[in-house]
Formats: sequence, C-alpha cells, structure tokens
Amino acid sequence: MHWGHVRSKDLVKWEHLPVALAPGDEIDKDGCFSGSAAVVGERLYLMYTGVVNRDGKCFQSQCIACSDDGVRFEKYPKIVIGGDLLPEGFSPCDFRDPCVFEKDGVFYALVAARKGDSSDILLFRSSDLKEWRCNGSVLDYPSTGKMIECPSWSEKEKLLLYSDQFSVPEGCRHLNIHSNFYRSGTLDCVAAKFSTEKEGIVDYGFDFYAAQFFANSEKTVMIAWMQMWDRNIPCCSEGFAGMLTLPRYVENRNGTVYQTPVSLEKYADSSECFEKKNFAGTIEAKGKIYELIIEGKGVKTFALEVKKSDTETTKIEIKDGFLIFDRSQSGERIDGAEKDELSLAHIRKMPLEDSENPNIHIVADRFSVEIFSEGKSMSNTVYPKSDADGVVLNIIAEFVVMKINHLNFS
Repeated sequence: MHWGHVRSKDLVKWEHLPVALAPGDEIDKDGCFSGSAAVVGERLYLMYTGVVNRDGKCFQSQCIACSDDGVRFEKYPKIVIGGDLLPEGFSPCDFRDPCVFEKDGVFYALVAARKGDSSDILLFRSSDLKEWRCNGSVLDYPSTGKMIECPSWSEKEKLLLYSDQFSVPEGCRHLNIHSNFYRSGTLDCVAAKFSTEKEGIVDYGFDFYAAQFFANSEKTVMIAWMQMWDRNIPCCSEGFAGMLTLPRYVENRNGTVYQTPVSLEKYADSSECFEKKNFAGTIEAKGKIYELIIEGKGVKTFALEVKKSDTETTKIEIKDGFLIFDRSQSGERIDGAEKDELSLAHIRKMPLEDSENPNIHIVADRFSVEIFSEGKSMSNTVYPKSDADGVVLNIIAEFVVMKINHLNFS
C-alpha cells in the first residue's frame, strides 16, 4: 500500500502529485497504511502505519515523514509509536491509522488497536512528534465490531469518526459488513476519555468507509473511500482501483452529523429545469455526469430511475418514510458477505423526516450515485454500460421542481 497525493483549489478538480509514501524501508517494507497529516510551523508532517510481515504475522507501528514543500517527503528512520507502547492485552498486529493533531502545545495521536475480540482507540501524546507515551484508551463504551479503523477527530465540530469491521447490523440503520460511525461529544486529552453525547451511522449507502476530516479555513470537510471490503470490486476492469466520495462539508447539528456536498455550480456546462403543479406523471431527461436536484411538496408517490437504458437502471424511491436505493439492475453485479434480506436484494434505505416534502440532491458520476437529503447521505457505486444515461421521474405531487446540471470537468 502506497500514499497517493493530490491537491485542489476547490475540492472538485484535483491535480495528481508524485506518490507521497511508498513501502520499502525497514520500518514499512510491507506497506504504508493510512494515517493523517499536520502542519507544524512551515513543515507538513505525515503520520502513518508502517507494516512489516514477520513470522507469518503482520506487525504494525506508527511512523512519520515530513516535507518542506508539501510535495517531497522524507521519512523519519525510526518507529515513533511501536508495540512496546501498547497497554497490556492490545495486539501489535492490529494497531493502525493514526489521527494526529495538536492541542494546547501538545501533539496527540488517536490510534485504533485490537484487544482480544474487540478493539478501542488509544490516545498517545508527544512534545516533538518523535517521542510518545500512551495516555490510555478513550472510548466510554465499546463498538459492536471486532476491529476499529481510521479514527478521525474534529475539535471544531466535536465529532469523532471511526470505521468498525464486522459491526453488528441494526435494522436498516447499518447493514454493511464494515460500517462508518460517528460519536459527538467531548475528548479530554489529559484524562484520555471521550464522553459520548450521541452516536450514529455516517452514511446509509453501500460504499462508504474510512471517512476522514480535513482542515479548511471556513468549513470542516469530510472525504471517504467509496468502496467496501469483502465484496467484488468491478472497478479493476475499468482501469482504476477504487474511488473517493465527493467531498462534503460537515457540521455538528444538535449532536448529529449534517452533510452538504461541495458546490459544483461552476462546472455546470448546461442545465434543464422542470416545474410542475398538481402533477401526476413522468419527467424525463438524459445525462451521464450530473447533479440532480428535486424538490417536492405534497408528494404522494416518488419513483426515480437514473443511469437507465433498455436493460439497466438504478432506482431511487420514497416509500413508508424511507428513501430506498436499489442497484439490483444497475449493471455489473456487486455481491458481498452480507446475507440479510435487503443486501441480497441489493437495497439500502435511509430514513426521511419529511418524506411528503422531500429535497433530494443527487450527484451522479460515471460509476457512482451519491444522494444527499436532510443532512444525511447515501454513497453508492454502480457499473452500468456507457449508454445508461436516462433519468426518469414518476411522481404524484402538489408541486415538484427537478433541475439537472450537466457537469463538465475538462
């Protein structure tokens, strides 16, 4: 595993830079796993998990690299947080994904670590990023899964993100075999304790994992891996290896995660708008890469199809207080380890508070459909053929407006 590197002025159009980290040194010869970054003075520091396979086991330690120009990185030659700093019972073979930050002149790192059949998030502290000690485990109650990964903390929003492998399904709230959660609350770095106020699922879709916060001068940004372990991944046949979600702005609203997609307005090449009153019928359009905004009042039925052709379609329906996403006919089949009824039907559901007056914002890229409504999100990959460009809305409503912005990033 390497660290790719891209940069952007607007979070939409990205420039590829040289690979930031590559395995090969004694401390990371078998992989540079994920981590985070921090600006210290005029230098950019990366903190990552170095992997070394030894005696049939995968040993994981925390390492750092730094850059003066933000492009070329030099690794520190020694492990900075190794297995010798783990509290009793924690495994050095599942010890990864450091989230580094500074508070009151002290550096802290949240690192996921396994203990038996469960896991926790450990908090380490340092004065110089090189010498560390463990303050303790922070979660006030355990997750339901076997291994936490990729913690991310926003001091501004008072939100802690973490991904949980093999988390226990809970109705339709989360059905992915590995899910991304949040907890709102306070992190006491001195006592190494997180006090949870509320918790929940970050995204209701099929493909959302390892979400991370990014510093921004105005708003907090979150980006996640739009894929899922333990499923077939068709992207390899399309010439790429996974993808990231559209960046979204995140707020803590009354203890819950509220998401808004970044603006794509300046990339709208053309637009179409359909407005209907006391309407019962069909609105049709075509598009390959677009954002679709639908606002309804007094909606009785709502059935949307996107990426539609004669043989393929992706369905989005509002029914019984839920937004329902169905990719059973979306093209190349994606199967996973999940065996519940909805997963076997290739369906995900997101609760809506006001399903009679919906405001739905959809961003459709070539192989993805991301849905935003009421501050919640559903992120999904789909693999239709290139001619699947139909957009069809069947609706009965007192009022509906549907706007499609055709996007051009060239």
